[in-house]
Amino acid sequence: MVFVPGLTLCRRFHDEAVAPLLLRRLPGLRYAAGLLDGGSELLGLDTPRSTDHDWGPRCQLFVADPAAVAPVCEVLDAELPAEFLGWPTRFAGGPDVRLGVVDSDGDRHGVGVAELDGWLRGRLGFAPGPGMQADDWLSVSTQRLAELTGGAVFHDGLDGALTTVRARLAWYPDDVWRYVLAATWARVGQAEHLAGRCAEVGDELGSRVVTARLARDLMRLGLLLHRRWPPYDKWLGTLFARLPAAAPVVDALTNALGPGGWAERQGGLVRALEALAGWTNDSGLTPRVDPTARPFHHRPFLVLNANRFVAALRAAITDPALRERPPIGAVDQYVDNVDVLTHPDRARRVAVAVLPS
Repeated sequence: MVFVPGLTLCRRFHDEAVAPLLLRRLPGLRYAAGLLDGGSELLGLDTPRSTDHDWGPRCQLFVADPAAVAPVCEVLDAELPAEFLGWPTRFAGGPDVRLGVVDSDGDRHGVGVAELDGWLRGRLGFAPGPGMQADDWLSVSTQRLAELTGGAVFHDGLDGALTTVRARLAWYPDDVWRYVLAATWARVGQAEHLAGRCAEVGDELGSRVVTARLARDLMRLGLLLHRRWPPYDKWLGTLFARLPAAAPVVDALTNALGPGGWAERQGGLVRALEALAGWTNDSGLTPRVDPTARPFHHRPFLVLNANRFVAALRAAITDPALRERPPIGAVDQYVDNVDVLTHPDRARRVAVAVLPS
């Protein structure tokens, strides 16, 4: 079969198979449809390799009334075609668990049906209404926000409700944005001197491990500064490299993580740190901070002294309660366990415990 990008395939599946079926069997049904639940295709990053699992003609349908879910499911279960454009429409694990491969012997189709508000609560752990608070933003991972605001809406027959929610989740409020950036710079400040110290005592492996952690934080920081939700690690480098002016930073981090010794590693780190400091200044979120590196106390290695950016960003936060919080940040800045971040109830409990209102 000829590979078709997943978003294209799924849009056509809705428009040419799902929508006509619903119009014929359930005329007058008010629903929204899209692809918002995860997968490389939501970010336009799927390739023929992606088709070996969790990939195929699918979509999510959203209704306003929970009572409408069952009749819609009955129609889809009974009458969806077995294939679409040569691709099987049945998934071995079903559209909710999405654990199995796309397989013509699968027993469930790839169209999920849910009441919109309940589905959103299940994905986020809260209702994304106009009254969203800082705690709500800080309890959800950027990967989940990337999924919900990426992908596509194929139809929005719920008076624009799905489109409105996606617009609301498009980006942080400025104060929350400053707070998350401050927390990222705080992580950098806590580690930027360690790579040099490891190298000084002959621990090259340890120095590289610290450098790799710094590179990850700087890449996430760069995406945040460009109003891009950082994805999980598989796609972090791909999306970072697509940022405007990212090429010199990619080159610097590549050198820092390369086979060279400490001198080359430090040179790459310093170039990357100074570039991200410049991007922070360019954001307009804080008064300008000197972006040049300097010695760490009297030791023979350079750091940015990233805490200067932490202080400037926190000082620019207008909400006094948020300004006074320690720069810990959003839940995925201090938790990287998949079984926490992919369960919003767990992530929210952790966030509430760490950052009480």
